[in-house]
Amino acid sequence: MRLISICPSNTELAVYLGLKESLVGVDDYSDWPEEVLSLPRLGPDLSIDMGMVEELRPDLVLASLTVPGMEKNIEGLEERNIPYVIVPNPTTLTEVGDCLVFVGEATETKEKALELKEKYVSILDHYQRLSTQVTDTKTVYWEWWPKPIFTPGAENWLTEISELSGSRNVFQDKQVASVQTDWEDVRSRDPDVICVVWVGVQHEKVNTKVIHSRERSEEMRAIKNDQLYVLEEPLFCRPSPRLLLGLVKVASILHPTVYPPLPEDVDPLLDGWEFSHE
Repeated sequence: MRLISICPSNTELAVYLGLKESLVGVDDYSDWPEEVLSLPRLGPDLSIDMGMVEELRPDLVLASLTVPGMEKNIEGLEERNIPYVIVPNPTTLTEVGDCLVFVGEATETKEKALELKEKYVSILDHYQRLSTQVTDTKTVYWEWWPKPIFTPGAENWLTEISELSGSRNVFQDKQVASVQTDWEDVRSRDPDVICVVWVGVQHEKVNTKVIHSRERSEEMRAIKNDQLYVLEEPLFCRPSPRLLLGLVKVASILHPTVYPPLPEDVDPLLDGWEFSHE
């Protein structure tokens, strides 16, 4: 099967299902695993080059509607009669697991998908059990974007990741996926920890001076206690099983005595990583 993925999370779902060799083209933002960087790049996810897609003669395109504006990609695929599926837009960790099965059914890898989902759910269950051992729940502010400020609300997997890592999202009282707010609101909530994951910005390009320069930031607990972390955005902001890597990482940062750190170059879903700290 000749597959094309036109958003990063779909590329990652395909790779988890063992379809890396079937990929013949990807969007510009797909960057994992490293091997996909050598594939034909079809443009940013909001401006896919449909002429290039057609030339690659895909048997199936893994499309998405996770961002406003992607609709024109679907229109372009239909105009050219290119076969496609729209991978659902998950908001919870459970729904991310469901996406594995959806793509598995579309690509004739359902058995593999079901196996992976079972392991995926078992890892989430394991972290749920570990979270009950945490006695000092920390409050966390996740910053998605600095100006204007955006942060996840209750209806997003980062709130779940917070809970599974023994913490609480300070904006979980907002019953939406994404919250536009201001610094005064953030400061008034005075989180124990600040986690910066600016969407689409590489880890090394995040300038924390932006946060330190905000009014009265030096009075906040997270700043005073040196609890501001810049984390790898792809591990927290894309609806793929790599969110597990994010969960393992942030949990081990927040509560290292409860949660085991992830050995370098190990993926808990793909590798035989033995859990500890039971």
